[in-house]
Amino acid sequence: MLNRRAVLLAGPAVLGLLASGCAAPTPAGGSGSDPRSMLLADGYEPESLNPLLGYGLEGASKFYDGLLAFDGRSELRPALAAAPPRPSPDARSWTVTLREGVRFHDGTPFDAEDVVATYRAATDPAYASTVGSDYAMVERVSALDPRTVRFDLAYPYSAFPARMVLGIVPSEALAEPAPLAESPLNTRPVGTGPYELVEWRRGDQMTWRANEDYWGGAPAIKDVTVAFAEDDNTRAQRLRSGEFDGTVLPPVLAESVGRDGYRTVYHETADYRAIALPNDHPVTGDPAVREALNLAVNRQGMIDALLGGHGTPAHTPIPGSMAEEHEPAATFPFDPDRAARILDEAGWRAGPDGVRQRGGQRAEFTVMYFADDSLREDLARAFASDAAAIGVHVELAGVDRAAVPARLDTDGIVLGGGNPVDADPQSYDSLHSSAIGTGTYNNPGKYRNAEVDAALDAARRSTDPAERAAHYRTVQRAYVEDPGLVYLTFIDHAYVMREGVWDGYRPVVEPHTHGTTWGPWWNLQDWKPAA
Repeated sequence: MLNRRAVLLAGPAVLGLLASGCAAPTPAGGSGSDPRSMLLADGYEPESLNPLLGYGLEGASKFYDGLLAFDGRSELRPALAAAPPRPSPDARSWTVTLREGVRFHDGTPFDAEDVVATYRAATDPAYASTVGSDYAMVERVSALDPRTVRFDLAYPYSAFPARMVLGIVPSEALAEPAPLAESPLNTRPVGTGPYELVEWRRGDQMTWRANEDYWGGAPAIKDVTVAFAEDDNTRAQRLRSGEFDGTVLPPVLAESVGRDGYRTVYHETADYRAIALPNDHPVTGDPAVREALNLAVNRQGMIDALLGGHGTPAHTPIPGSMAEEHEPAATFPFDPDRAARILDEAGWRAGPDGVRQRGGQRAEFTVMYFADDSLREDLARAFASDAAAIGVHVELAGVDRAAVPARLDTDGIVLGGGNPVDADPQSYDSLHSSAIGTGTYNNPGKYRNAEVDAALDAARRSTDPAERAAHYRTVQRAYVEDPGLVYLTFIDHAYVMREGVWDGYRPVVEPHTHGTTWGPWWNLQDWKPAA
């Protein structure tokens, strides 16, 4: 049989792609006089453009579409699906009708076999997909006909629509069940999204071109260049000179450059920062210590001093943006005096140097932070200072990311994460005991709480929204009675964007991931030149 995409991975698909290291000077001048083009700057360059290796994991990808898409606030809407998915009464089977008339960037048609191939590759160990653990509930995916797909799950999972934002790739690209590390899609994406990749100069820049045949309508912004500049100050200086049309920056720095034709915007997020504590440690394994640390940290003080006020105190992983699921009473007041009393009552007494001891064990432990992340370092230092005020010594260690896994059994870490699409991916892998050992940052402190586990499982299995929300509120109430981490803040993401050139900006609640695929440009395909 003739392969309907025989040219998928050869010929025209390689146009303009240069090998790693062949960098050229980044263009200057921003959008200039042509509002149909845009030049953005990002501090992060992706390692891969393959959704099965984590690219666009929360659904914001300009090259791919999922069956569903995030609407920017708290809902999912059909994308490659023609209508919302239909669950069975027990949420163990989900049927999806697909949109008609959709084509991949290479001109070939999208149908059910592409969905089946994508999700099978996510779950088949032969492909070594890095997102496989997110789809562990998928037992079987079947094409009922070219326009209908059914997912059969191993257990009831009412949050499954949140997993339907996965970018769909052509089935021919997955014909061989081999590790995806060598897939051509990693550098030459072929999807159904609003933009196509024209060129990727590793370490320098990436250029997108509007997909004129996009099923949602051809984007009015025809050409987008994303320049990669890791250093925050460098991006700020180049933007101040007028070179860029927009970039992501830390909040305080963004405020300093968001003027003279630019504006600064802040986006609410589900992106938390927390201190993950090793629950098997002789100090942090003590519930009294964990409670005391939660009472000792000045969350609002950290936000004011380190984020310029652009954040929200976090006490559990469920943010206020998840209004129905959020439990506003599940909080820890800033009360270092009470924290000290709890430690006294638990037998932790101040030693000669002010550090508490019990049974010969000093109240001390180590907290790691990524050495290249200044905000995590600042939060670690603030946490250590607050802990010292109640007699707990925190040793800090700036580490390379590769060094983290080997130390998680004994050391804490400044943890980040967040997904605004649903409370299940936001909380389950962080708190459920079954997540231990399923991924480096899935419940890394080995937190175990039977009541939290039961409520998370009940929420996962319920299809009634009000019932699910009640279970998540139970999770939070049970968690604050027996905390396993010290959640600090949901950080606002800050961006600077050129004013008066385009219309279409809409604020968005963002995940942990941010940059030029999210930010003001999350819905770039809907923007128009200003009238």
